[in-house]
Amino acid sequence: MRIGINGGGGIHRLEEAVEQARGAQRDGFASYWLSQIAGIDALTALAVIGREVPEIELGTAVVPTYPRHPLVLAIQALTVQAAIGGRLVLGIGPSHKLLVEGMLGYRFDRPYSHTREYHAALRSLLRGESTDFQGDQITARGKVDVVASPPPVLVAGLGPRMLDLAGSEAEGTVTWMCGIKTVAQHIAPRIRAAADGAGRPAPRIVVGLPVCVTDDPARARQLAAGKLALYGGLPSYRAMLDIEGVDGPEEIAVIGDEEQVRDSLRELAAAGATDLRATELCPTDEDAERTRALLREPR
Repeated sequence: MRIGINGGGGIHRLEEAVEQARGAQRDGFASYWLSQIAGIDALTALAVIGREVPEIELGTAVVPTYPRHPLVLAIQALTVQAAIGGRLVLGIGPSHKLLVEGMLGYRFDRPYSHTREYHAALRSLLRGESTDFQGDQITARGKVDVVASPPPVLVAGLGPRMLDLAGSEAEGTVTWMCGIKTVAQHIAPRIRAAADGAGRPAPRIVVGLPVCVTDDPARARQLAAGKLALYGGLPSYRAMLDIEGVDGPEEIAVIGDEEQVRDSLRELAAAGATDLRATELCPTDEDAERTRALLREPR
């Protein structure tokens, strides 16, 4: 299982993201990820990061699809891919009703159909093909003329149909709020079966989880409960927490001393995760140092 660092979507200063990615590369991590929420623009930031930080894989987890037409996202993603030498992994997803309807004013009544059509149009555009796509949700006509290799696309899939899409038509999925049991019993079997059925290579399963090495797990879980409370109320994440059999997001965080966290990471790899997108969520500087040291360990 490859270990990457999650920069998240709450970064407000571009230089902070650059320094995080530089630290991740220096410490030998496989990847660095940004989300698109209300902070800096993830793809623009990765273009800057990639010019300053060599070698490390750079990914979005994720760019919401509703605000950006497939033509617009294809142009931007290919431009970033050209800027950073082909190291981009493009994670996309429909986001949540709270954002799409509450903030943007779009309808969020058919997110699966929207995502399926969006990905179909985007896939052709990323390959430089002329597209004349007309669906119920998405219309895309034209061609993108940017010289760059198409980045792999990960679809943020949690429900069965989204996982089928991610396995049968994309390169994999990127998750959040999915515990080890959920990865083992729901995410990995479903997406792998979809990929096998479509004759595609084994999909990437990039699992995002908070991690903290500490001797005070109660304090770390209290911090996680406060920081992650919003996610426990979003329907798609709530469904995953219910599969896990927990009340709140803090209960799926990987928290404990060194041996306990090592055991959890081994369990996550055995569950089917190909990558961990680690959010270092620690109450003290000492905990943060111990967490980074453990995540850096060779595997």
